[in-house]
Amino acid sequence: MRVESENRGSIAEKSYGFAVKVVSLYKYLNEVKKEFILSKQFLRSGTSIGANVREAKQAQSKPDFLSKMNIALKEANETLYWIDLLYDTDYISIDKKQSYHKECNELVSLLSAIVKTTKINLGNKYAK
Repeated sequence: MRVESENRGSIAEKSYGFAVKVVSLYKYLNEVKKEFILSKQFLRSGTSIGANVREAKQAQSKPDFLSKMNIALKEANETLYWIDLLYDTDYISIDKKQSYHKECNELVSLLSAIVKTTKINLGNKYAK
């Protein structure tokens, strides 16, 4: 299935679509730029977002769901760091940086809203 993630609706679909793009950029960084360390970190965090969202769908409890979504949010924020670093070290263009940043920021916003709503629904025990 090769559909751009911005054409998809749910957080699961968007995070999966983003992961597909992350893998594509990872391949480019390895094959063309011969960059193996930063790209591996970017691959790990960028694909982990969707993996944790998918795990959350099968959570054993609401607190477990919240934990998985929090991890996905942390991975999305880490991915933003790697995008910035790849740009600032001249491995990706400004266009790629902006494109990946936009999509990842959208995931951060969605995940933040999910985490906040879940905390509210769980009560003060999990609210920060």
